[in-house]
Amino acid sequence: MNPQAIQTVVVTGGAGYVGAVLVPKLLDEGYRVRVIDLFLFGHDVLPKAHPRLECVEGDIRDQVVVKEIMRGADAVIHLACISNDPSFELDPELSRSINFECFEPMVSIAKQAGVRRFIYASTSSVYGVSDAPDVTEEHPLVPLTDYNKYKGMCEPLLLKYQSPEFTTVVIRPATVCGYSPRLRLDLSVNILTNHAVNNRKIMVFGGSQKRPNIHVEDIAGLYVELLSLPSEKIAGEIFNAAYQNFTIAELAGMVRTVVSREMPELQPIALETSPSDDLRSYHVSSEKIKRMLGWTPKRSLEDAVVDLCRAFRAGKIPNSITDIRYYNVKTVQASKLSREARATQ
Repeated sequence: MNPQAIQTVVVTGGAGYVGAVLVPKLLDEGYRVRVIDLFLFGHDVLPKAHPRLECVEGDIRDQVVVKEIMRGADAVIHLACISNDPSFELDPELSRSINFECFEPMVSIAKQAGVRRFIYASTSSVYGVSDAPDVTEEHPLVPLTDYNKYKGMCEPLLLKYQSPEFTTVVIRPATVCGYSPRLRLDLSVNILTNHAVNNRKIMVFGGSQKRPNIHVEDIAGLYVELLSLPSEKIAGEIFNAAYQNFTIAELAGMVRTVVSREMPELQPIALETSPSDDLRSYHVSSEKIKRMLGWTPKRSLEDAVVDLCRAFRAGKIPNSITDIRYYNVKTVQASKLSREARATQ
């Protein structure tokens, strides 16, 4: 490996839904990987015996720990956060401290430690509601929730540290879907698939809302690719990363079709619709990342549903309706983090 190339990568939140797919990809590419995570969802989602993988059970709010993990690192992929609106709302102060208040100190520590590249996973939900035919990176941020607001507020904090020695880039991923060893079943495509398989019924709340999605393998692959791209291509940039934009009703119909094909013994699968007060709707454009980096997703949402169906059939997703490890809000609620928060109130 070129001595100037990135060799050691810190992945914050590396035992999460995306991290559990990303970390093996990084190892396969020859990187040394250092994961910092609270491991709320278990310790069995990463190949911990791998000689180039170091796992640190720690809190990104602890600057002593952060300084230690940044020592000798070349790049950071920052995934760690209290993810999704219901989890954030469990304890807004706790979530603000993790998603926002510790962010700039961590970036500063990374730069001082000699880290040369910092990749931040923001979210496309920073756009809130938009009737624009294609929401580009220049679209105003209209966050509807504190989760979206603080994810968006971190972006300029990172970009102000951009320098020739410290390459910064922000990715705004669409809603992620598909199978991961640390599976989430509280994301739209995954929710619909889980209910189709296990309840033989899909409930659609609203239906007209447009939601962009992306396969977990594709977003993890993008983060790997960003480590080796020339700095001048990505420095100080913000990129949307989405594949297909469907309405919730279209997603439900697609899921029913794919599950019926993959698991015909489950037919008929019912589809019911009820009103929703979740108004988030936007059609994300990923033309900029295609034009500037030549990057396009390789896997469809149908592929994500097929992967989930095959994982269900293989017994990889036991107790998917009742086990809290698949649901962020329930796991955070039951965690030491949540108990600590209650104790300090």
